[in-house]
Amino acid sequence: MTLAPHFAGGRDYLAACTLGLPPRATVAAVTADIEAAASGRPDVAAATRAVEDARRSYARLVHAPVSQVAIAAQTSVAVSLIAAAVPDGAEVLCADGDFASLVAPFAHAGRGVRLRSVPLASLAAEISADTWLVAFSLVQSATGEVADAAAIAAAAARTGTRTLCDLTQAAGWLPVDATLFDATVCHAYKWLCAPRGVAFLTLSPGLAGELRPVHAGWYSGDDPWASCYGTSAPLAPDARRFDVSPAWQAFVGAAPALALFASADPAAVHAHATGLAERFRAAMELDEPGRPSAIVTWPDAEGCALARLTASGIIASGRAGRARVAFHVFNDEDDVDRALSALQGQHTATLSVVI
Repeated sequence: MTLAPHFAGGRDYLAACTLGLPPRATVAAVTADIEAAASGRPDVAAATRAVEDARRSYARLVHAPVSQVAIAAQTSVAVSLIAAAVPDGAEVLCADGDFASLVAPFAHAGRGVRLRSVPLASLAAEISADTWLVAFSLVQSATGEVADAAAIAAAAARTGTRTLCDLTQAAGWLPVDATLFDATVCHAYKWLCAPRGVAFLTLSPGLAGELRPVHAGWYSGDDPWASCYGTSAPLAPDARRFDVSPAWQAFVGAAPALALFASADPAAVHAHATGLAERFRAAMELDEPGRPSAIVTWPDAEGCALARLTASGIIASGRAGRARVAFHVFNDEDDVDRALSALQGQHTATLSVVI
């Protein structure tokens, strides 16, 4: 099943790694919800159902039991829950240049928590018995590099190290299995094309038992609508105890987007996205990465390549001194060719991707 017809736009948009485009069903759902509210008929019950629909679809997408999925609004808030559980003085290992929302909560945890950063390719080898947690993005935002998750998980298992994997730049184009890790986080506004403000946290039962629900509120109760006042209501017995109060309209839009991706063939989506990226790399004479990626980056310190793309009406991005393009379900070979045409005249012989 091709997902392209579910999107109204996408031509010349090569920035799913920055912000995903909402599918038609998301636009319709959010529009209807806002119009109902504007008419004095907000449907809170429907919004609550959308939260649970989104949770179930996400669980299916990442192959996790729904009982292990908590909702969040941002990845940094979900990560801070785990950062609060790191023992005083313990080591957290991360990858050089990883996204701030993943690493900043540990950098500022205090209590003598030691954050050590190493090259992504060395992450598995650097895990030791002294490492309490290894935290990394499955796909690096700045470079598009795909981590060797299997090697990292295996090395962590040998030392008893806990694992935290950020799926934000992966879920939606790269098949993922959240159960390989003790915890995963994902903001769904990129490759999953949901409105911003919808994020997820998955937790293994073992790690969940070590965490305090420091963000507990009414929605983390076993029965949220009976948990609105006071402190006597019990928390949910599963990962829902770590829920934050949902942004209702965001989840109304997220539910159809997540259902769409959960119903897709992940292998076909992966082949489509990485195939377009491979076509672009070949024409640009860029090195192929060790593991296929839907994100292509190359050195662009002066922003010349990004300027050429922008001048041609192509939406791309620049990060950490590199130009960055991304290929998703709403893109096709014409998008590749149009981007290449925009970049014609640039000296590509000196361009390479070190991954």
